[in-house]
Amino acid sequence: MGNASYMAAFNPRVRPIWHAESRVRPNLKMETEMPKMKTKSSCKKRFKVTASGRVVAAQAGKRHGMIKRSNKFLRNARGTVTLCKADEGIIKPMMPYAR
Repeated sequence: MGNASYMAAFNPRVRPIWHAESRVRPNLKMETEMPKMKTKSSCKKRFKVTASGRVVAAQAGKRHGMIKRSNKFLRNARGTVTLCKADEGIIKPMMPYAR
């Protein structure tokens, strides 16, 4: 019939010998380290944390439809605002490295 290892290479039910060796992980140091915590992408785009720890966000209501808004509203909606303590408690866990 021929060489058995040669035939095993073409049989999908029999794994080649080299396949088991390729799954060995040589670096065991990586398994003992803690994984990195991830920052929510939506939060890093919308919020910043100040040096004192407060969360700053852009004013709402200025994306579209400014024609129907009053000039006073548009003036007051410039710049950024600091979030209240309750909203900070929601945002800060999503940004673990921004403290």
